[in-house]
Amino acid sequence: MSKRMAKASALVDKNKVYSLDEAVKLVKETSGVKFDAGVEVHANLGIDPKKGEQQIRATVVMPHGTGKTKKVAAFVSAEKEKEAKDAGADFVYGEEDIKRIKDTGKIEFEVAVTTPDMMPKLAAVAKVLGPKGLMPNPKTETVGPNVKKMIEELKKGKVTFKNDDTANIHQIIGKVSFSETQLKENLSAFLEALKKAKPTTSKGTYIKNLVLCSTMGPAIRIQEN
Repeated sequence: MSKRMAKASALVDKNKVYSLDEAVKLVKETSGVKFDAGVEVHANLGIDPKKGEQQIRATVVMPHGTGKTKKVAAFVSAEKEKEAKDAGADFVYGEEDIKRIKDTGKIEFEVAVTTPDMMPKLAAVAKVLGPKGLMPNPKTETVGPNVKKMIEELKKGKVTFKNDDTANIHQIIGKVSFSETQLKENLSAFLEALKKAKPTTSKGTYIKNLVLCSTMGPAIRIQEN
């Protein structure tokens, strides 16, 4: 363990479960790196990730964003192009662009939205976008008639979170440079969305363990509320 990490870890009581206020204050104190580190929450859930009906996939709008703006692509028909541009889409794509992506496999965006009428056309690039988690999906609210709303929410800090194969969720909720209030409000928004996403078939304790940490910082156990 490095001297920096040892010093930061000494500030955290491994046996204590901290309140959100205490944890947010501590995560800023224990960062200690020279760059503006991300602040992450890690949740271990009482779900069976092998069961399809217990998979967690939901969205949340972080009140203060995450500190990183994603590049948004809008796959739309010609009449929706202006709406998508005005809403702040980084890329506005039509049928020719879908063909180009299929042929080259080149992707310049981090999240995509589309309208229901364009979904059948996007099937041509499902093998390119799908493995990267970039295929628009009604469950992540990236397919819908209101292009403006979808793009604006993503630009404001809307994120999709999902469980991994070990029933854990990892989500960035901001940067160390954020104020304690901003981090706490983002964390609270995430926890509320996580609780709402609880599968009806999940029995017993849903949120087994919650940890807050900065990039390369020590783990701080936190309470649900």
